[in-house]
Amino acid sequence: MSIQSTASLLITQILTMKNKLLLLVFFLFALPQMRGQVADSTLVETDSVEVDTIPIIIPENGIQNPMAMASFLEKLYKLDKNHTGKINIVHIGDSHIQADLITNRVRESLQEAFGNGGRGLIFPHSLARTNGSWDVRFSSNERWESYRIVSPVNGSKVGLSGIALTSKSDDFAVEINAKEESNFFNTIKIITPNNSNSFNIATAKRTITLESNVPKSITHKIKNGEALSIIADKYNVSISQLKRANGLRSDRIRAGKTLKIPTDEMQKKRVERSEFIPLPLLADNDTHFYITQEKLEKIYLLPGKNQDTYTLNGIVLENNDPGIVYHNIGVNGAKLSDYNKYPIFFEQLKALQPDLIIVALGTNESFDKMRSEDYMKQLELFMQNVRAQETGADILVATPSPSMFKRKIPNVYVADYAQKILNVATDDNYAVWDMYAQLGGLYGVSRNYRQGLMAGDRVHYSKAGYEKQGDLLTEAILGTFSNYKKTKQ
Repeated sequence: MSIQSTASLLITQILTMKNKLLLLVFFLFALPQMRGQVADSTLVETDSVEVDTIPIIIPENGIQNPMAMASFLEKLYKLDKNHTGKINIVHIGDSHIQADLITNRVRESLQEAFGNGGRGLIFPHSLARTNGSWDVRFSSNERWESYRIVSPVNGSKVGLSGIALTSKSDDFAVEINAKEESNFFNTIKIITPNNSNSFNIATAKRTITLESNVPKSITHKIKNGEALSIIADKYNVSISQLKRANGLRSDRIRAGKTLKIPTDEMQKKRVERSEFIPLPLLADNDTHFYITQEKLEKIYLLPGKNQDTYTLNGIVLENNDPGIVYHNIGVNGAKLSDYNKYPIFFEQLKALQPDLIIVALGTNESFDKMRSEDYMKQLELFMQNVRAQETGADILVATPSPSMFKRKIPNVYVADYAQKILNVATDDNYAVWDMYAQLGGLYGVSRNYRQGLMAGDRVHYSKAGYEKQGDLLTEAILGTFSNYKKTKQ
């Protein structure tokens, strides 16, 4: 019987049987699956909370097949010991990563432990009219167009951020405000298709004052009893001049109105305008960048010269301090196949100089009811595309989080994805963090919802739920690193 048939049968049983029979289904199906997710020698603990009489089994939190990320752990060891250099972690996913709730939590925790090397990859999601990170603010005087990685390939240069931002205006300015002191930067890198020199940057505006001679402006407010002749005599002009300057067809005027007085006198007029001062950009094979010794809070992105279209794929902020640079890349609704169809995404990964790449995708595939065999083919292709760039980065795959169909049917697709990911991790040389098991697996959704960790749709997690995921991932990484340090003693 196929996994889909087995899943359908299980779901029918779950929805129709009494608690006693439900327990039988659990022991026949769920427990063997749970055991398959636990690595050899892993301590298994039973959570004290029960859902519909079924105990939720949570394995010890950690990284499975950690030797697949030995290079990253060694770099982390040297950073921790010598307090020099930077380590780049790239976390790739869908909507839960675009919102930067999980990743911001991990970023802050790891930077507290190993040092803050910079904010990392940022993108003006607000200019693309979608949600994104909250800790860097973007604003512009122009309206920008965007194209997302989830859309069909149409020639748009969708790259590293999963969204291409484009403008045909040659008069735009984008203000980038780091907002918080922890995000202040010494280096800014601009990532564009083919590393084209499409943008200039400026740190400040200067005010230019222009002076010119213009006719002096004189007005007169008409008082009771005044006639045109009286006003004309007062300013030494003729009645016909006065009528012509004000478009009058008769000599009748009304108190309280205002008349323009024609004059040959001139006066000085000052006009002020702001002008940005472009800064010199350097370039390497992957980015155009600017470096300064003074930490910056704000900078402006301006149009370069001789461009018909300006396309932005991403911006990287770094400082001069050693530590962790944690980049988050996510697009609402994204699947592995979406990233796989855009080669420029993988080519631009080199701009981040990644030491560890965390892959967290699968929820959207499960709601497409993609077979686990097809999901694994896309995951394998994704890793092949990453490794083809020869960045030397280790790969950590996070299993998808538990969810439900229609708020009541357990999502057995992600259960199967999680098991398949674990089964071939050693052969395919990647590490695994089993988020699926850490959040309670197949029967953990109701408990997570009652604890305020999930939204009402039983698919998305709440802010607290995403932050818990971030805390659990941090705990797994730090625990694995602690074990690695013991081998160095």
